[in-house]
Amino acid sequence: MKKLFLCMATLTLAAGAYAQKNGDPRKYVKYINAENARKHLSILASDAFEGRETGKPGAEKAAKYIADEFKKLGLKAPVNGSYFFNVPLVENLTEISLSVNNQELVNGKDFVASRGAIADGPVEAAVVIFIGYGTDAETGTADLTNKVLLWINEDKPEEGKTPNKSYRLSNTRMQIMKNLQSKNPALILAVNGDVSDILKRFGSTVLSPRLIIKEDAAKPAVQQAVVLNISPATADAVVKPTGKAWDDLKNGSLQTIKAAVKVNIHTDYKDVKAVDVLGYMPGTDLKKEVLVFSAHYDHIGLVSDPNAKDKVNNGADDDGSGTTGILEIARAFSAAKKAGHGPRRSILFLANVGEEKGLLGSEYYTDHPVFPLANTITDLNIDMIGRVGFDYIGKSDSANYVYTIGSAMLSKELHQINEETNNKYVHIEQDYKYDDPNDPNRFYYRSDHYNFAKHGVPIIFYFNGVHADYHQPGDEVSKINFPLLAKRARLVYYTGWELANRNKRPLVDAAPASK
Repeated sequence: MKKLFLCMATLTLAAGAYAQKNGDPRKYVKYINAENARKHLSILASDAFEGRETGKPGAEKAAKYIADEFKKLGLKAPVNGSYFFNVPLVENLTEISLSVNNQELVNGKDFVASRGAIADGPVEAAVVIFIGYGTDAETGTADLTNKVLLWINEDKPEEGKTPNKSYRLSNTRMQIMKNLQSKNPALILAVNGDVSDILKRFGSTVLSPRLIIKEDAAKPAVQQAVVLNISPATADAVVKPTGKAWDDLKNGSLQTIKAAVKVNIHTDYKDVKAVDVLGYMPGTDLKKEVLVFSAHYDHIGLVSDPNAKDKVNNGADDDGSGTTGILEIARAFSAAKKAGHGPRRSILFLANVGEEKGLLGSEYYTDHPVFPLANTITDLNIDMIGRVGFDYIGKSDSANYVYTIGSAMLSKELHQINEETNNKYVHIEQDYKYDDPNDPNRFYYRSDHYNFAKHGVPIIFYFNGVHADYHQPGDEVSKINFPLLAKRARLVYYTGWELANRNKRPLVDAAPASK
Protein backbone atom coordinates (compact mmCIF):
# COMPACT_ATOMS: atom_id res chain seq x y z
CA MET A 1 0.00 0.00 0.00
CA LYS A 2 2.83 2.39 0.93
CA LYS A 3 4.63 1.63 -2.36
CA LEU A 4 1.44 2.31 -4.31
CA PHE A 5 0.96 5.62 -2.47
CA LEU A 6 4.54 6.67 -3.16
CA CYS A 7 4.17 5.73 -6.83
CA MET A 8 0.97 7.79 -7.14
CA ALA A 9 2.59 10.71 -5.36
CA THR A 10 5.54 10.55 -7.75
CA LEU A 11 3.19 10.61 -10.75
CA THR A 12 1.30 13.54 -9.28
CA LEU A 13 4.50 15.49 -8.70
CA ALA A 14 5.65 14.69 -12.24
CA ALA A 15 2.34 15.90 -13.63
CA GLY A 16 2.63 19.07 -11.54
CA ALA A 17 6.15 19.70 -12.77
CA TYR A 18 4.98 19.16 -16.35
CA ALA A 19 2.14 21.68 -15.91
CA GLN A 20 4.42 24.21 -14.23
CA LYS A 21 7.05 23.93 -16.95
CA ASN A 22 4.65 24.21 -19.89
CA GLY A 23 2.01 26.43 -18.34
CA ASP A 24 -1.68 25.92 -17.78
CA PRO A 25 -3.58 26.05 -21.10
CA ARG A 26 -6.67 27.34 -19.28
CA LYS A 27 -4.88 30.65 -18.68
CA TYR A 28 -4.78 31.40 -22.41
CA VAL A 29 -8.04 29.90 -23.66
CA LYS A 30 -9.73 33.26 -22.97
CA TYR A 31 -8.04 34.56 -26.13
CA ILE A 32 -10.36 32.29 -28.12
CA ASN A 33 -13.67 34.08 -27.78
CA ALA A 34 -16.80 34.97 -29.67
CA GLU A 35 -16.15 38.70 -29.77
CA ASN A 36 -12.77 38.47 -31.45
CA ALA A 37 -13.95 35.69 -33.77
CA ARG A 38 -16.74 37.97 -34.97
CA LYS A 39 -14.21 40.70 -35.84
CA HIS A 40 -12.14 38.36 -38.01
CA LEU A 41 -15.05 36.68 -39.74
CA SER A 42 -16.90 39.93 -40.41
CA ILE A 43 -13.91 40.92 -42.54
CA LEU A 44 -13.06 37.59 -44.18
CA ALA A 45 -16.67 36.82 -45.14
CA SER A 46 -17.64 40.35 -46.15
CA ASP A 47 -18.86 41.22 -49.65
CA ALA A 48 -15.57 43.06 -50.21
CA PHE A 49 -13.79 39.68 -50.35
CA GLU A 50 -16.16 38.48 -53.11
CA GLY A 51 -16.42 34.91 -51.89
CA ARG A 52 -12.63 34.33 -51.80
CA GLU A 53 -12.52 32.21 -54.95
CA THR A 54 -9.08 30.76 -55.64
CA GLY A 55 -7.21 32.80 -58.23
CA LYS A 56 -9.48 35.83 -57.84
CA PRO A 57 -8.83 39.18 -56.07
CA GLY A 58 -10.98 38.22 -53.07
CA ALA A 59 -8.77 35.25 -52.25
CA GLU A 60 -5.70 37.44 -52.58
CA LYS A 61 -7.23 39.93 -50.11
CA ALA A 62 -7.97 37.11 -47.68
CA ALA A 63 -4.43 35.76 -47.93
CA LYS A 64 -3.00 39.20 -47.16
CA TYR A 65 -5.35 39.64 -44.20
CA ILE A 66 -4.31 36.29 -42.72
CA ALA A 67 -0.60 37.03 -43.24
CA ASP A 68 -0.99 40.42 -41.55
CA GLU A 69 -2.65 38.74 -38.57
CA PHE A 70 0.12 36.15 -38.34
CA LYS A 71 2.66 38.96 -38.32
CA LYS A 72 0.79 40.86 -35.57
CA LEU A 73 0.87 37.69 -33.46
CA GLY A 74 4.61 37.41 -33.84
CA LEU A 75 4.54 34.22 -35.89
CA LYS A 76 7.55 33.59 -38.10
CA ALA A 77 7.35 33.78 -41.91
CA PRO A 78 8.78 30.35 -42.82
CA VAL A 79 8.84 30.50 -46.64
CA ASN A 80 12.20 32.18 -47.22
CA GLY A 81 11.06 35.08 -45.05
CA SER A 82 7.53 35.17 -46.46
CA TYR A 83 4.17 34.02 -45.15
CA PHE A 84 3.10 33.07 -48.68
CA PHE A 85 3.70 29.60 -50.06
CA ASN A 86 3.21 29.70 -53.81
CA VAL A 87 0.83 27.05 -55.18
CA PRO A 88 1.37 27.01 -58.96
CA LEU A 89 -2.00 26.36 -60.57
CA VAL A 90 -3.41 26.54 -64.07
CA GLU A 91 -6.99 27.15 -65.09
CA ASN A 92 -8.33 24.28 -67.13
CA LEU A 93 -10.65 25.98 -69.62
CA THR A 94 -12.52 22.98 -71.00
CA GLU A 95 -15.38 23.31 -73.44
CA ILE A 96 -17.64 20.27 -73.80
CA SER A 97 -20.50 19.88 -76.24
CA LEU A 98 -22.92 16.97 -76.21
CA SER A 99 -25.69 16.08 -78.63
CA VAL A 100 -27.99 13.09 -78.39
CA ASN A 101 -30.15 12.04 -81.33
CA ASN A 102 -29.50 15.44 -82.93
CA GLN A 103 -30.63 17.26 -79.78
CA GLU A 104 -28.03 19.73 -78.46
CA LEU A 105 -27.74 19.49 -74.68
CA VAL A 106 -26.57 22.21 -72.31
CA ASN A 107 -23.51 21.79 -70.11
CA GLY A 108 -24.50 22.62 -66.54
CA LYS A 109 -28.19 22.01 -67.16
CA ASP A 110 -28.50 18.61 -68.84
CA PHE A 111 -25.08 17.19 -67.98
CA VAL A 112 -21.80 17.92 -66.22
CA ALA A 113 -18.42 16.24 -66.55
CA SER A 114 -16.86 14.52 -63.54
CA ARG A 115 -13.72 16.20 -62.27
CA GLY A 116 -10.46 14.67 -63.39
CA ALA A 117 -8.23 14.44 -66.41
CA ILE A 118 -10.13 14.95 -69.66
CA ALA A 119 -8.37 14.40 -72.95
CA ASP A 120 -9.27 16.57 -75.94
CA GLY A 121 -11.01 15.10 -78.93
CA PRO A 122 -14.33 13.99 -80.39
CA VAL A 123 -16.43 10.96 -79.49
CA GLU A 124 -19.08 9.83 -81.94
CA ALA A 125 -21.22 6.71 -81.82
CA ALA A 126 -24.38 5.33 -83.40
CA VAL A 127 -25.14 2.95 -80.53
CA VAL A 128 -25.11 3.09 -76.74
CA ILE A 129 -24.57 0.07 -74.49
CA PHE A 130 -26.84 -0.01 -71.43
CA ILE A 131 -24.86 -1.75 -68.65
CA GLY A 132 -27.25 -1.48 -65.70
CA TYR A 133 -25.32 -0.97 -62.45
CA GLY A 134 -22.07 -1.87 -64.22
CA THR A 135 -21.21 -4.95 -62.15
CA ASP A 136 -19.22 -7.82 -63.63
CA ALA A 137 -22.33 -9.96 -63.45
CA GLU A 138 -24.15 -7.48 -65.71
CA THR A 139 -21.38 -6.67 -68.18
CA GLY A 140 -20.06 -10.24 -68.40
CA THR A 141 -17.56 -10.73 -71.22
CA ALA A 142 -19.00 -7.98 -73.40
CA ASP A 143 -16.42 -6.01 -75.38
CA LEU A 144 -16.82 -2.39 -74.21
CA THR A 145 -13.79 -1.00 -76.05
CA ASN A 146 -14.54 2.40 -77.63
CA LYS A 147 -18.21 2.06 -76.75
CA VAL A 148 -20.54 4.66 -75.22
CA LEU A 149 -21.91 3.24 -71.96
CA LEU A 150 -25.16 4.15 -70.22
CA TRP A 151 -24.69 3.43 -66.52
CA ILE A 152 -26.97 3.63 -63.47
CA ASN A 153 -24.91 5.72 -61.06
CA GLU A 154 -26.57 4.35 -57.91
CA ASP A 155 -25.76 1.47 -55.60
CA LYS A 156 -27.48 -1.71 -56.68
CA PRO A 157 -30.36 -2.59 -54.34
CA GLU A 158 -29.69 -5.44 -51.94
CA GLU A 159 -32.23 -7.25 -49.81
CA GLY A 160 -32.42 -5.75 -46.34
CA LYS A 161 -30.35 -2.69 -47.29
CA THR A 162 -31.33 0.81 -48.32
CA PRO A 163 -29.35 1.59 -51.49
CA ASN A 164 -27.20 4.70 -51.62
CA LYS A 165 -28.54 6.77 -54.51
CA SER A 166 -26.56 9.95 -53.94
CA TYR A 167 -24.79 11.77 -56.73
CA ARG A 168 -21.40 11.25 -55.10
CA LEU A 169 -19.71 7.94 -55.83
CA SER A 170 -19.79 5.46 -52.97
CA ASN A 171 -16.76 3.24 -52.48
CA THR A 172 -18.61 0.44 -54.28
CA ARG A 173 -19.35 2.62 -57.28
CA MET A 174 -15.82 4.00 -57.23
CA GLN A 175 -14.53 0.46 -57.78
CA ILE A 176 -17.13 -0.20 -60.47
CA MET A 177 -16.06 3.00 -62.21
CA LYS A 178 -12.39 1.99 -62.14
CA ASN A 179 -13.30 -1.42 -63.50
CA LEU A 180 -15.35 0.11 -66.33
CA GLN A 181 -12.51 2.52 -67.16
CA SER A 182 -10.12 -0.42 -67.44
CA LYS A 183 -12.26 -1.81 -70.28
CA ASN A 184 -11.44 1.28 -72.38
CA PRO A 185 -14.87 2.61 -73.32
CA ALA A 186 -15.08 5.88 -75.27
CA LEU A 187 -17.59 7.60 -72.96
CA ILE A 188 -19.61 6.85 -69.82
CA LEU A 189 -23.01 8.47 -69.35
CA ALA A 190 -23.67 8.20 -65.60
CA VAL A 191 -27.36 8.61 -64.77
CA ASN A 192 -28.42 9.81 -61.33
CA GLY A 193 -31.66 11.37 -60.08
CA ASP A 194 -29.81 14.00 -58.05
CA VAL A 195 -28.00 15.56 -61.01
CA SER A 196 -30.71 18.11 -61.84
CA ASP A 197 -30.95 19.33 -58.24
CA ILE A 198 -27.15 19.44 -57.91
CA LEU A 199 -26.86 21.57 -61.04
CA LYS A 200 -29.63 23.91 -59.87
CA ARG A 201 -28.00 24.43 -56.47
CA PHE A 202 -24.32 24.33 -57.37
CA GLY A 203 -24.22 25.27 -61.03
CA SER A 204 -21.82 28.15 -60.44
CA THR A 205 -19.41 25.78 -58.73
CA VAL A 206 -19.50 22.80 -61.05
CA LEU A 207 -19.25 24.95 -64.17
CA SER A 208 -16.47 27.24 -62.97
CA PRO A 209 -13.15 26.67 -64.78
CA ARG A 210 -11.26 23.84 -63.22
CA LEU A 211 -7.96 24.47 -61.54
CA ILE A 212 -5.19 21.92 -61.47
CA ILE A 213 -1.64 21.93 -60.17
CA LYS A 214 0.63 23.11 -62.97
CA GLU A 215 3.01 20.18 -62.83
CA ASP A 216 0.03 17.83 -63.24
CA ALA A 217 -1.13 19.74 -66.31
CA ALA A 218 2.28 19.14 -67.88
CA LYS A 219 1.85 15.38 -67.63
CA PRO A 220 0.36 13.51 -70.60
CA ALA A 221 -3.43 13.42 -70.39
CA VAL A 222 -4.78 10.18 -68.98
CA GLN A 223 -6.35 8.31 -71.85
CA GLN A 224 -9.53 7.13 -70.23
CA ALA A 225 -13.19 7.58 -70.88
CA VAL A 226 -14.80 10.89 -70.04
CA VAL A 227 -17.62 10.52 -67.51
CA LEU A 228 -20.63 12.76 -68.09
CA ASN A 229 -23.17 12.88 -65.27
CA ILE A 230 -26.65 13.15 -66.73
CA SER A 231 -30.16 13.48 -65.33
CA PRO A 232 -32.94 10.94 -65.94
CA ALA A 233 -34.50 13.48 -68.32
CA THR A 234 -31.31 13.46 -70.40
CA ALA A 235 -31.28 9.67 -70.22
CA ASP A 236 -34.84 9.74 -71.63
CA ALA A 237 -33.46 11.62 -74.64
CA VAL A 238 -30.80 8.93 -75.10
CA VAL A 239 -33.23 5.98 -75.08
CA LYS A 240 -36.01 7.76 -76.99
CA PRO A 241 -35.42 5.79 -80.25
CA THR A 242 -36.42 2.60 -78.41
CA GLY A 243 -39.88 3.99 -77.75
CA LYS A 244 -39.26 3.55 -74.03
CA ALA A 245 -38.41 5.88 -71.14
CA TRP A 246 -35.39 5.61 -68.87
CA ASP A 247 -37.48 4.20 -66.03
CA ASP A 248 -38.64 1.38 -68.33
CA LEU A 249 -35.05 0.51 -69.13
CA LYS A 250 -33.60 0.67 -65.61
CA ASN A 251 -34.66 -2.83 -64.63
CA GLY A 252 -33.49 -4.38 -67.89
CA SER A 253 -30.29 -6.27 -68.66
CA LEU A 254 -27.29 -5.48 -70.87
CA GLN A 255 -28.53 -4.24 -74.23
CA THR A 256 -27.56 -2.21 -77.25
CA ILE A 257 -29.56 0.92 -78.04
CA LYS A 258 -29.50 2.73 -81.35
CA ALA A 259 -28.75 6.30 -80.39
CA ALA A 260 -26.64 8.97 -82.04
CA VAL A 261 -24.21 10.49 -79.51
CA LYS A 262 -21.65 13.19 -80.30
CA VAL A 263 -19.21 14.74 -77.84
CA ASN A 264 -16.45 17.22 -78.48
CA ILE A 265 -13.89 18.41 -75.94
CA HIS A 266 -11.32 21.20 -76.18
CA THR A 267 -9.07 22.47 -73.40
CA ASP A 268 -6.86 25.53 -72.96
CA TYR A 269 -4.73 26.44 -69.93
CA LYS A 270 -4.03 29.73 -68.17
CA ASP A 271 -1.69 30.35 -65.21
CA VAL A 272 -3.40 31.22 -61.93
CA LYS A 273 -1.88 32.96 -58.91
CA ALA A 274 -2.59 31.19 -55.63
CA VAL A 275 -0.90 30.92 -52.23
CA ASP A 276 -1.20 29.03 -48.98
CA VAL A 277 -0.51 31.24 -45.95
CA LEU A 278 1.90 29.87 -43.34
CA GLY A 279 2.59 31.16 -39.84
CA TYR A 280 5.24 29.37 -37.79
CA MET A 281 5.94 29.21 -34.07
CA PRO A 282 9.27 27.51 -33.23
CA GLY A 283 9.21 25.05 -30.36
CA THR A 284 11.74 24.52 -27.61
CA ASP A 285 13.32 21.14 -26.82
CA LEU A 286 11.22 19.25 -29.42
CA LYS A 287 11.26 21.97 -32.08
CA LYS A 288 12.19 19.62 -34.95
CA GLU A 289 8.74 18.04 -34.65
CA VAL A 290 5.81 20.06 -36.04
CA LEU A 291 2.11 20.20 -35.20
CA VAL A 292 -0.16 21.62 -37.92
CA PHE A 293 -3.41 23.54 -37.44
CA SER A 294 -5.09 23.87 -40.85
CA ALA A 295 -8.16 25.43 -42.43
CA HIS A 296 -8.94 26.55 -45.97
CA TYR A 297 -9.60 30.23 -46.53
CA ASP A 298 -10.95 29.98 -50.08
CA HIS A 299 -14.61 29.65 -51.03
CA ILE A 300 -16.60 29.52 -54.30
CA GLY A 301 -16.73 33.20 -55.24
CA LEU A 302 -19.51 35.12 -56.94
CA VAL A 303 -22.92 33.85 -58.02
CA SER A 304 -23.08 33.12 -61.75
CA ASP A 305 -26.71 34.24 -62.18
CA PRO A 306 -26.61 37.92 -63.28
CA ASN A 307 -30.17 38.38 -61.98
CA ALA A 308 -29.43 37.16 -58.46
CA LYS A 309 -30.17 39.65 -55.68
CA ASP A 310 -27.31 38.38 -53.53
CA LYS A 311 -24.27 38.01 -55.76
CA VAL A 312 -21.69 36.87 -53.21
CA ASN A 313 -21.16 33.38 -51.80
CA ASN A 314 -19.66 34.73 -48.59
CA GLY A 315 -18.62 31.37 -47.13
CA ALA A 316 -18.89 32.51 -43.53
CA ASP A 317 -19.15 28.94 -42.26
CA ASP A 318 -17.32 27.29 -45.18
CA ASP A 319 -14.61 27.91 -44.26
CA GLY A 320 -14.41 31.41 -42.87
CA SER A 321 -15.24 29.83 -39.52
CA GLY A 322 -12.28 27.43 -39.65
CA THR A 323 -9.92 30.18 -40.79
CA THR A 324 -11.13 32.33 -37.91
CA GLY A 325 -10.62 29.35 -35.63
CA ILE A 326 -6.93 28.98 -36.44
CA LEU A 327 -6.40 32.73 -36.07
CA GLU A 328 -7.91 32.54 -32.59
CA ILE A 329 -5.90 29.45 -31.69
CA ALA A 330 -2.75 31.18 -32.91
CA ARG A 331 -3.63 34.16 -30.68
CA ALA A 332 -3.88 31.91 -27.64
CA PHE A 333 -0.56 30.18 -28.32
CA SER A 334 1.11 33.53 -28.98
CA ALA A 335 -0.12 34.85 -25.63
CA ALA A 336 1.25 31.74 -23.92
CA LYS A 337 4.63 32.14 -25.60
CA LYS A 338 4.86 35.80 -24.57
CA ALA A 339 4.21 34.67 -21.01
CA GLY A 340 7.12 32.23 -21.23
CA HIS A 341 5.06 29.13 -21.98
CA GLY A 342 5.79 28.51 -25.64
CA PRO A 343 5.21 25.00 -27.05
CA ARG A 344 7.83 22.27 -26.88
CA ARG A 345 7.09 21.27 -30.47
CA SER A 346 6.94 23.77 -33.29
CA ILE A 347 3.52 24.75 -34.61
CA LEU A 348 2.55 25.52 -38.19
CA PHE A 349 -0.66 27.47 -38.77
CA LEU A 350 -1.59 26.57 -42.35
CA ALA A 351 -4.31 28.49 -44.24
CA ASN A 352 -4.93 26.55 -47.43
CA VAL A 353 -6.06 27.82 -50.81
CA GLY A 354 -7.88 25.77 -53.46
CA GLU A 355 -9.77 23.39 -51.17
CA GLU A 356 -12.97 24.06 -53.07
CA LYS A 357 -11.14 23.26 -56.32
CA GLY A 358 -10.05 19.81 -55.20
CA LEU A 359 -7.89 20.19 -52.04
CA LEU A 360 -5.19 21.74 -54.21
CA GLY A 361 -3.35 23.92 -51.69
CA SER A 362 -2.95 21.14 -49.15
CA GLU A 363 -2.03 18.67 -51.89
CA TYR A 364 0.75 20.91 -53.12
CA TYR A 365 1.98 21.61 -49.59
CA THR A 366 2.12 17.93 -48.62
CA ASP A 367 3.89 17.07 -51.89
CA HIS A 368 6.37 19.95 -51.37
CA PRO A 369 6.41 20.46 -47.57
CA VAL A 370 8.27 23.35 -45.97
CA PHE A 371 8.73 21.12 -42.91
CA PRO A 372 9.32 17.39 -43.52
CA LEU A 373 6.21 15.27 -43.21
CA ALA A 374 8.29 12.71 -41.33
CA ASN A 375 8.57 15.35 -38.58
CA THR A 376 4.89 16.39 -38.78
CA ILE A 377 3.18 14.72 -35.86
CA THR A 378 -0.50 15.58 -36.53
CA ASP A 379 -2.76 17.82 -38.60
CA LEU A 380 -5.76 19.29 -36.75
CA ASN A 381 -8.02 20.49 -39.56
CA ILE A 382 -11.02 22.77 -39.09
CA ASP A 383 -13.61 23.04 -41.86
CA MET A 384 -17.00 24.55 -40.89
CA ILE A 385 -17.42 25.05 -37.13
CA GLY A 386 -19.79 28.04 -36.98
CA ARG A 387 -23.25 26.59 -37.61
CA VAL A 388 -25.65 23.80 -36.69
CA GLY A 389 -26.00 21.05 -39.29
CA PHE A 390 -29.17 19.33 -40.46
CA ASP A 391 -29.00 16.50 -37.90
CA TYR A 392 -28.99 18.88 -34.92
CA ILE A 393 -31.48 21.52 -35.99
CA GLY A 394 -34.25 21.72 -33.40
CA LYS A 395 -32.44 19.65 -30.78
CA SER A 396 -32.11 21.15 -27.32
CA ASP A 397 -28.39 20.35 -27.25
CA SER A 398 -27.77 21.67 -30.76
CA ALA A 399 -25.11 24.12 -29.58
CA ASN A 400 -22.94 21.53 -27.88
CA TYR A 401 -21.60 19.13 -30.51
CA VAL A 402 -18.97 18.77 -33.20
CA TYR A 403 -18.47 16.02 -35.75
CA THR A 404 -15.03 14.51 -35.18
CA ILE A 405 -13.63 12.58 -38.13
CA GLY A 406 -10.48 10.55 -38.60
CA SER A 407 -9.04 10.77 -35.09
CA ALA A 408 -8.43 7.00 -34.88
CA MET A 409 -7.90 6.30 -38.58
CA LEU A 410 -4.11 6.27 -38.23
CA SER A 411 -3.57 6.57 -34.49
CA LYS A 412 -5.76 5.20 -31.73
CA GLU A 413 -3.61 7.17 -29.30
CA LEU A 414 -4.54 10.44 -31.03
CA HIS A 415 -8.22 9.58 -30.64
CA GLN A 416 -7.70 8.95 -26.95
CA ILE A 417 -5.80 12.23 -26.48
CA ASN A 418 -8.63 14.17 -28.10
CA GLU A 419 -11.27 12.39 -25.99
CA GLU A 420 -9.40 12.91 -22.72
CA THR A 421 -8.74 16.56 -23.53
CA ASN A 422 -12.41 17.17 -24.23
CA ASN A 423 -13.48 15.40 -21.04
CA LYS A 424 -11.05 17.49 -19.00
CA TYR A 425 -11.63 20.94 -20.47
CA VAL A 426 -14.46 21.44 -22.97
CA HIS A 427 -17.26 18.89 -22.44
CA ILE A 428 -18.67 19.12 -25.96
CA GLU A 429 -20.39 16.14 -27.57
CA GLN A 430 -18.09 14.58 -30.16
CA ASP A 431 -20.30 12.95 -32.77
CA TYR A 432 -18.59 10.19 -34.76
CA LYS A 433 -21.40 9.65 -37.26
CA TYR A 434 -19.17 10.44 -40.24
CA ASP A 435 -16.01 8.90 -38.80
CA ASP A 436 -15.83 6.15 -41.40
CA PRO A 437 -13.88 6.02 -44.68
CA ASN A 438 -16.86 4.16 -46.16
CA ASP A 439 -19.38 6.81 -45.14
CA PRO A 440 -21.45 7.56 -48.29
CA ASN A 441 -20.84 11.31 -47.81
CA ARG A 442 -17.08 10.62 -47.96
CA PHE A 443 -16.33 13.57 -45.65
CA TYR A 444 -13.05 11.93 -44.64
CA TYR A 445 -11.79 12.52 -48.18
CA ARG A 446 -13.32 15.97 -48.70
CA SER A 447 -11.16 18.40 -46.75
CA ASP A 448 -7.48 19.28 -46.45
CA HIS A 449 -6.63 16.82 -43.69
CA TYR A 450 -6.85 13.99 -46.21
CA ASN A 451 -3.69 15.11 -48.00
CA PHE A 452 -1.81 14.73 -44.72
CA ALA A 453 -3.49 11.42 -43.92
CA LYS A 454 -2.63 9.85 -47.26
CA HIS A 455 1.05 10.49 -46.40
CA GLY A 456 0.62 8.74 -43.05
CA VAL A 457 0.32 11.84 -40.86
CA PRO A 458 -2.36 11.38 -38.14
CA ILE A 459 -5.25 13.82 -38.45
CA ILE A 460 -8.42 15.04 -36.79
CA PHE A 461 -11.10 16.81 -38.83
CA TYR A 462 -13.56 19.04 -36.90
CA PHE A 463 -16.84 19.78 -38.72
CA ASN A 464 -20.40 20.95 -37.97
CA GLY A 465 -22.12 19.17 -40.86
CA VAL A 466 -23.86 20.65 -43.87
CA HIS A 467 -26.90 22.92 -43.72
CA ALA A 468 -29.28 24.62 -46.13
CA ASP A 469 -26.81 27.45 -46.84
CA TYR A 470 -23.94 25.14 -47.78
CA HIS A 471 -22.34 26.64 -50.93
CA GLN A 472 -25.14 29.17 -51.13
CA PRO A 473 -25.22 32.99 -50.82
CA GLY A 474 -27.04 32.50 -47.51
CA ASP A 475 -23.84 31.37 -45.78
CA GLU A 476 -23.56 34.78 -44.09
CA VAL A 477 -21.87 36.09 -40.96
CA SER A 478 -25.30 36.91 -39.48
CA LYS A 479 -26.05 33.17 -39.22
CA ILE A 480 -22.87 32.20 -37.38
CA ASN A 481 -23.16 31.01 -33.78
CA PHE A 482 -20.00 32.66 -32.44
CA PRO A 483 -20.05 31.15 -28.92
CA LEU A 484 -20.33 27.71 -30.57
CA LEU A 485 -17.50 28.53 -32.98
CA ALA A 486 -15.30 29.56 -30.05
CA LYS A 487 -16.17 26.45 -28.04
CA ARG A 488 -15.28 24.13 -30.91
CA ALA A 489 -12.04 26.05 -31.52
CA ARG A 490 -11.19 25.69 -27.84
CA LEU A 491 -11.38 21.89 -28.17
CA VAL A 492 -8.90 22.08 -31.06
CA TYR A 493 -6.66 24.40 -29.04
CA TYR A 494 -6.60 22.17 -25.95
CA THR A 495 -5.93 19.07 -28.06
CA GLY A 496 -3.15 20.94 -29.85
CA TRP A 497 -1.66 22.11 -26.54
CA GLU A 498 -1.42 18.52 -25.33
CA LEU A 499 0.10 17.34 -28.62
CA ALA A 500 2.61 20.19 -28.70
CA ASN A 501 3.85 19.56 -25.15
CA ARG A 502 3.60 15.84 -24.38
CA ASN A 503 6.77 13.75 -24.29
CA LYS A 504 5.98 11.51 -27.25
CA ARG A 505 4.23 12.10 -30.55
CA PRO A 506 1.07 10.03 -31.25
CA LEU A 507 1.85 6.49 -32.28
CA VAL A 508 0.83 5.65 -35.85
CA ASP A 509 -0.69 2.18 -35.76
CA ALA A 510 -2.66 1.93 -39.01
CA ALA A 511 -2.10 2.40 -42.74
CA PRO A 512 -3.77 5.32 -44.57
CA ALA A 513 -7.16 4.64 -46.14
CA SER A 514 -7.15 5.18 -49.89
CA LYS A 515 -9.87 6.58 -52.10
